[in-house]
Amino acid sequence: MADLLALEGIRKSFNVGTPVETEVLHGIDLAMRAGEFVALMGPSGSGKSTLLNIIGLLDRPTSGRLSIAGEDTTRLSEASLTHLRGHAIGFVFQYHYLISAFTAHENVMMPMLVDHGRPDATMARRADELLDQVGLGRWRDNRAMNMSGGQQQRVAIARALVMNPSLVLADEPTGNLDTVSADGVFELMRRFNRERGTTFLIVTHNHDLADRCDRMIEVIDGQITQDHDNPGEKEATLTQPSP
Repeated sequence: MADLLALEGIRKSFNVGTPVETEVLHGIDLAMRAGEFVALMGPSGSGKSTLLNIIGLLDRPTSGRLSIAGEDTTRLSEASLTHLRGHAIGFVFQYHYLISAFTAHENVMMPMLVDHGRPDATMARRADELLDQVGLGRWRDNRAMNMSGGQQQRVAIARALVMNPSLVLADEPTGNLDTVSADGVFELMRRFNRERGTTFLIVTHNHDLADRCDRMIEVIDGQITQDHDNPGEKEATLTQPSP
């Protein structure tokens, strides 16, 4: 299976050229294949958020090479990075960042509106289909402010998937949820991974959830200290019946 994501010698420093220059990533090498479901763990200050921002094309590395779907991003312009980020990567955050006064349907449509400029029937159908798939079809016209935390995060997942990205980055997506809602959100992401082949990289402090991923990567002090498969979960994924 081809590598969807490849990082070679990624370093990141802040305050470059000043007396307080600090390097927070120290030569990260990492590859992810299309269709993987991976947990990224590490204590606060380990560099995992910086790493996620670089993978998400929200920040540039100081040195090293990052490729997504075979596209070397090293020398891309800001406009090209924005286009690649909008089409190849979906984001799910701990705080859902929905527009509270907008309906679930409107929130899911937002990435398409940013990309195309005005709504059309095809975009509306796409949003409706995803809301049905995350179990919120009945709530399509509810404002985000009137939805539970678990429902809001499901809307956020639908929004992350609406541009059909090959990679979804989820930063503590269950961190603000109760145990039942967290499990439901995790299983929803897992289902999209299994049924659609979407690749997920999930930052989490929850070891139980990490153990249910195919693979676990740990970052400490700006370096990868562990990178191993979870054989039981990988086998379960491979034997999952087709929908």
